[in-house]
Amino acid sequence: MWRHGTNDVAMDVSRHSSFSGSHHLDCKADKEINMENLKAAALIVPVIALIVISILYMHLLKYANNRSVFKRLSYLIITFSFLLNFAWEMAQMPLYEGMKLNMQTAMLCGLASLADTLMVLLLYYAFAVIYKDSFWVQHFAKKRISLLIVVGATGAILAEMLHLSAGSWKYSRSMPKIPFVNVGLIPVLQFMILPACIYYLSFLFLKMKESKYKNYNN
Repeated sequence: MWRHGTNDVAMDVSRHSSFSGSHHLDCKADKEINMENLKAAALIVPVIALIVISILYMHLLKYANNRSVFKRLSYLIITFSFLLNFAWEMAQMPLYEGMKLNMQTAMLCGLASLADTLMVLLLYYAFAVIYKDSFWVQHFAKKRISLLIVVGATGAILAEMLHLSAGSWKYSRSMPKIPFVNVGLIPVLQFMILPACIYYLSFLFLKMKESKYKNYNN
């Protein structure tokens, strides 16, 4: 997952062949640098997303015909999003260099899933504003699904390119890559598939639990 200073390591080995700790120190330094990159991206982007989400939520809540149902739908999207994204993040961890299945990895996946959840929620609210319908998912036509997939894929590709250029993480050899853009296929598929599944499951669950369910078009 982390980039290593191979040239510096080779020089250290040639100069101090009896001191095996130099490689460890170089790797540790690189990990600390890349961890700072990861922390910066992990903090700035979610904070901005949270601010935008809050603004859109208040706007949509104001014009929703049934505010309590809209709140419950939002809670369901958050719940399903975290659970499904966490499962996906854990499953794809072996595709990143230096990542092993342990408690630390689970914690990292949990944080990543929180960020994913913000993006999924932001995407739903953005589409709700565009369609002028807080419950647009009840009319989940092929055109809307296709647009959602395209937007999700585009955002995921741009995010992966940004993180890779910043050195936040590095793919292992087993990660399949998308030609031309050279980013991992699996993380892109994550935002092509999961958002639509999350919205659909959330709305179905809402219909099952909402005894007074009606048509909630704005």
